[in-house]
Formats: sequence, structure tokens, C-alpha cells
Amino acid sequence: MRVLMIAPPGAGKGTQGALIAAYFSIPHVATGDLLRDHVARQSELGRAVQTHLQRGELVPDQVVLDIVRLALATAKAAGTGYVLDGVPRNIEQARAIYRIALELDMTADVALHLQADDGELVRRLLARAALEGRSDDTEDVIRTRLRVYREVTHPILSWYGQRGILVSVDAMRPAEAVGREILAALEVLHSLTEHVPEQARRTIDLTGLGDAFGHPSPSDTPG
Repeated sequence: MRVLMIAPPGAGKGTQGALIAAYFSIPHVATGDLLRDHVARQSELGRAVQTHLQRGELVPDQVVLDIVRLALATAKAAGTGYVLDGVPRNIEQARAIYRIALELDMTADVALHLQADDGELVRRLLARAALEGRSDDTEDVIRTRLRVYREVTHPILSWYGQRGILVSVDAMRPAEAVGREILAALEVLHSLTEHVPEQARRTIDLTGLGDAFGHPSPSDTPG
């Protein structure tokens, strides 16, 4: 199973990515963690990353793409799939990762979109900031991050939708409920991906299932 994770901050991407990886026994490729690991090991990539961080610069796309290429090549050599978490962050990255995956014959089976509204995400992120002592994570900063996410992510979702691999899930519910729904959907898709070519697939929207089965989102719960 080869899965891309697309989600705004606070939607539970890391939690669900780890769950999928454990369930299917595939590597959880969290690019942020990999970058920190390369820095800690002082690999060639790590030294390049550290130089940018010390200058207060963003890590260039090419460095991130090199990390992704290495991770996908490692997964291919091991004969496994992957869960890619942390990229793509924009349409240019999405297309570049697709070209890398094509070269390696490791293109994604599913682009999993965790959908949540800004009010719930702000609530979660403020709670996390208070718990972890992140004084710089103010509501204004969080809302700016979410606005930027919305602006750059819409083209990515449209592109994956056109490719027929987009699966959207309502992430407003408790993590356990979201996880069960994701694993059930991926189990079905796992058996289909070998038999249905990408061009014949269709976008799947599961965001209404919670309400249909009597599981309201937090915003619908009284109090």
C-alpha cells in the first residue's frame, strides 16, 4: 500500500500516518523526522539541512525531494509500500514527487485527505500549544498557517482528484473513529489497486459517513 497524507495542521496526520504504517507493515516516511535524523547523523543531506536552518532559511525543495527519493528507493528495495507524511506542501512538490515515484515505479495508490474546519483545528492547536508550552503558537499565528495551507493545498487536491486517487475523510471526530474508517477504506482499496488502473479510478469522499452512521463531529455536539 502506497499512501500520501494531505492534511492541515492539527488534523491528526502524524497519528493516522503511524496507524496506517503499523497496520500495513510499511514505513512511515515523515519528512520532518527524516530531516532531523539526517542532521543528527551529520549525513551529507543532514549537513546541507543544518546549514539552511542555522541561517534561518527554509529547507529547499530539492533537499526535501532528495530525502523522499531515498526513502522511496529504500521502500522499493525492501519490497514494501509507504506512508508519505509531510509533503507535498504545494503543487510543484506534488508533481516532482510524482516524477520521482514514476522513475522508481512507486507511484501512490491513495492520496488521503484529512478534512477539518478551521475552528476545530484552532481549538486543537491551541490546546497542544498550552500542553507543550509553545508560547509562539498564538491564535493569529495558527490562523495564518491554516490560511496558507488552504491557499496552497487546493490545487494539490484537485490534481489528485483528477488522477482518481484522492480519498477524503472527516477528521473532526475522535482519532480512533477516524482511524477505523481510514483502515476500512484502505483495506478495500488495497485489493482494488492491483486490478484497477489509475486512469479508471474515481475520487472517494467519505466525509459524510460519520453523520450517516450517527457519529456527529465535535462542532455538532451540545456544550
